[in-house]
Amino acid sequence: MKVSAVVLTKNAQDTIKECIESLTFCDEVVVVDDFSTDDTVQIIKTIRNTPVIILERDLEENFSQQRNFALEHVKNEWVLFVDADEVVTDSLAKEITQLHDLDVENVQGYTVQRRDVIWGQELLYGEAGKNRFVRLARKNAGKWVGTVHETWKISGNIQELANFLYHYPHPTISEFLREINKYSTLRAQELYAKKVKSNLFFILTYPGLKFIKNYIWYRGYKDKTAGFICAMIMSLHSFLVRAKLYLLWKGIKNT
Repeated sequence: MKVSAVVLTKNAQDTIKECIESLTFCDEVVVVDDFSTDDTVQIIKTIRNTPVIILERDLEENFSQQRNFALEHVKNEWVLFVDADEVVTDSLAKEITQLHDLDVENVQGYTVQRRDVIWGQELLYGEAGKNRFVRLARKNAGKWVGTVHETWKISGNIQELANFLYHYPHPTISEFLREINKYSTLRAQELYAKKVKSNLFFILTYPGLKFIKNYIWYRGYKDKTAGFICAMIMSLHSFLVRAKLYLLWKGIKNT
C-alpha cells in the first residue's frame, strides 16, 4: 500500500534531517511548518532522497487543527504521522511496507509503540515505556481531537504494529522545563474551556499521584536516575496544569 507521511515542524533544525531520512519508504512526505525561524526548512530542502512537500501554517496553539489540515493535503489513502523529533526504525518501516491490501482490507488504523531516548538512555519503564499511539490510519477514518496531547480518533478496526519508532525529546533539562511550561499552559487553557475546575486538593494530589504512577506503578525506578528525573518533571507538569487552571478561574489569564 502507498503511504503519505506527515511531519509537523517548528524550529526543529537539530532533529528534522534524521526524521525525514527515516521516511524514505513513504511515497510522499508532507511537512506542515509553523513558520520556523531557524534552519528547519532550509535543511528539509537539502534532503534529496525523499519527495517532500512543505506547507506553512500558523499552529495557533492547536495541534489537532494542524494535523487535520495536513490530512486535507496528502494524496494517499494511508497516512503516517511522525513528530519532528521522532525517527522510524528500519524494522517499523519494513513492517509497514510489507502490509498488503489484503492485510488491511478491514483495518482502519494501527497503533505504534514509541520509545523515548533521553540524555543518551532509552527509557523502558515509567510513562514513556507505555506510550502507544494511533499513528498510521486511513486519512478519512477519523479526525485529530484535543488542543494539546491530541489523539487521532479512528472509527473502526484498529490493530497494533509490532515494531516501534524512537523519540528524542528534551536534549537538556532546561529545554524539558520550557516544554513543560508551554504544554501545561495549553492544557490548562483546554481544561478551562471545558469548564473543569481546580482547587487546593487537586493541586496537591495530582503531582503526587503522577509520581507514584510513573516511578512506582510503571516501575520508572528501573530506568534509574533518568527515570527519577522524568517522573519528577512529569509531576511538575501535573502541578503546573492544575495551578494554572486555578489561576484561570481566578481571572488571571496570563498563566
